[in-house]
Amino acid sequence: MMRNVIRYRTKPGRADENQALVDAVFKELNAAAPEGVRYLALRLADDTFIHLVTVEREDGANPIPGLAAFRAFQAGIKDRCIEPPQSSEATIIGNYRALGMD
Repeated sequence: MMRNVIRYRTKPGRADENQALVDAVFKELNAAAPEGVRYLALRLADDTFIHLVTVEREDGANPIPGLAAFRAFQAGIKDRCIEPPQSSEATIIGNYRALGMD
């Protein structure tokens, strides 16, 4: 199982655009409904975005990068950000109904 947390902050005036691109990823992800993947995106008050991706597939493949909407999101990410995306593997040390995992 792979869990990654990705964090970045958008430039002033670019957060709504970024959110619309993230929304498009979720729309396509919901339509495709791939098994074994969980994805959560948060927008903080300072226009920092945090994404939590969990892949629980036997082959370990993450289907999200294959989505057209995700490729569109990635295409201009550096131009939209003050702080470039930082990705780290994560371990859940506590979860009380927050992630739909029991």
